[in-house]
Amino acid sequence: MKPSEVGLAYDQITHRWLSDCFDLSNGIDAHKKALTFLSHSSTGLDVGCGCTGRIIELMQASGLTPEGLDVSSEMIRLSRSKYPAVQFHHADICQFEFTKMYDFISAWDSLWHIPLSSQRYVMTKLVNALNPGGVLLFSFGGT
Repeated sequence: MKPSEVGLAYDQITHRWLSDCFDLSNGIDAHKKALTFLSHSSTGLDVGCGCTGRIIELMQASGLTPEGLDVSSEMIRLSRSKYPAVQFHHADICQFEFTKMYDFISAWDSLWHIPLSSQRYVMTKLVNALNPGGVLLFSFGGT
């Protein structure tokens, strides 16, 4: 699937992330550990942020000013309504142009959706968007 098709598919299943069955603890321990490696905390980006806000809230609790990015317009709409002070980008990470650097970037449960031919490019782009001493946390794998 192309990222635009992934976004449309997620628009149709957003309700799953809002149900009581969704495991909000997924990835939290890994994020807490990764955040301990930061030498300073200023900016954070959640790639594939979804609509739960669990990573956004964790970044805020760690002193980061978070931003979110997602290819699903519905996920972004819900996130913006829940966190009006947070900047959210409705974009495909393969096409997204970074305008700033980040201290922490999370790409939890999101990068496996991008085409295999784009994965090296996107990983390089994410690493290059880190400030010196910044931390990138990502997960890969199939579902």
